Amino acid sequence: MDTRENSTAPAAPNSGPSGDTAPEHGEVAGQARALVRQGLKAALASLEPGPGGPYASLVAVATLPDNVPLLLISRLARHTRNVAADARASLLFDGTGTHADPLAGSRVSLLGRLEPCAHPAAPARYLARHPDAATYVDFADFVFHSFAIERAHFVGGFGRIVELGPADLMTSLAGADGLLAAEADILVHMNADHRDAISLYAERLLGADPDDWHMTGIDPEGADLRAGGRALRLAFSRPIATPGQAREELARLARIARKEVPADNSF
Repeated sequence: MDTRENSTAPAAPNSGPSGDTAPEHGEVAGQARALVRQGLKAALASLEPGPGGPYASLVAVATLPDNVPLLLISRLARHTRNVAADARASLLFDGTGTHADPLAGSRVSLLGRLEPCAHPAAPARYLARHPDAATYVDFADFVFHSFAIERAHFVGGFGRIVELGPADLMTSLAGADGLLAAEADILVHMNADHRDAISLYAERLLGADPDDWHMTGIDPEGADLRAGGRALRLAFSRPIATPGQAREELARLARIARKEVPADNSF
């Protein structure tokens, strides 16, 4: 079995003279979702009031369980004042990495509205992704905002341009209440007791360099990993909905990473 089955590397370019076929729409949607999940930062384009034009800024991002982008921004910031007057905005997630030709890499632009967010999971998910934000998360002028996706524009290199709808970017949470309620406990358990398995996911399944990898989130489609300034997305083979299913899938992936013959569902 290919140990890199969960890698989120860009797919091959569109069909050309060789006759290769273009990837299915679902595959492209999966790549776009992974770019959003992996993003630690994004370019935010907001609209200046009055005669002003577009204003681009750099923002730190996380995601809610359904893959809605989540920001923590100050009311004093120019972009926050802009979206308070006009919520229309765009977020660019850049997955080009260290490509010699950045235009050959993947990126996705989300178009929609950026609005204040009171989701109960917002603080924990954002701080798991950006622990340094703990120093200012409680400041009165900082407010969580979520990005309501209306459409998306995915570019996977030259000639790989696909328009996507909001459903293409979202993760279904149907029936997953048990998993969501247990997320904090799962993260504590994995990061405290199974850091070796997390490192194997990153290094052997996703091709990352050795580092202090830890798990920052889990949802029905996968788990989010981070070490320093790099984040990865570990995709599951099928959607999960319960803590038991999470344990089974994480154990299965650990056995694959260790190149063990599956025997049971325990670490």
